[in-house]
Amino acid sequence: MMATRPATAITTTPADMLRITKILLILTVALWGALSAIHNLLAWDGTLGAVRAATSMATFDGGPENWQATSSSMLVWAGAVFIVGAKLLTCLLCLVGGVNMWQARAHSQSAFDQAKKAALTGCAVATLMLFGGFIVIAETWFELWRSDAMRGPVLGSALRYGAMITLVGIFVGQSND
Repeated sequence: MMATRPATAITTTPADMLRITKILLILTVALWGALSAIHNLLAWDGTLGAVRAATSMATFDGGPENWQATSSSMLVWAGAVFIVGAKLLTCLLCLVGGVNMWQARAHSQSAFDQAKKAALTGCAVATLMLFGGFIVIAETWFELWRSDAMRGPVLGSALRYGAMITLVGIFVGQSND
């Protein structure tokens, strides 16, 4: 017969705490996705303006004259929709993953690992958007690294968020509890 914990006792093992920490970190990534998407949507003109500033390369000397600079409204909208959509998808996937992980927290390691799939996918979406969209496209293609006005607030934030979310994904993905 299996021993069960008394209903009134609160006992947590290191493995329980590790699982709860992973769940809370994933829910924090979901919160980041929700808050930043809401901010982008509520300040939609600012979101479009920031993407337009990056694609037109207008925030540094000589930028607008570069061959890769563009003011295409379609590209600006596509970039803004990509950013907001990726943040909302990150939020949804991490929220679903966090709930799945919570429901599997007392189950086997294999079941808990299976419950992480949506959460890890959410972290991957955020990382791809931040690295692919901000670092590869904005910084490298549109040379945003040359912009004093955008380098710190935009690229610095993208690097911080991307690094933290990637670390959360790596930590949560470990099967060591």
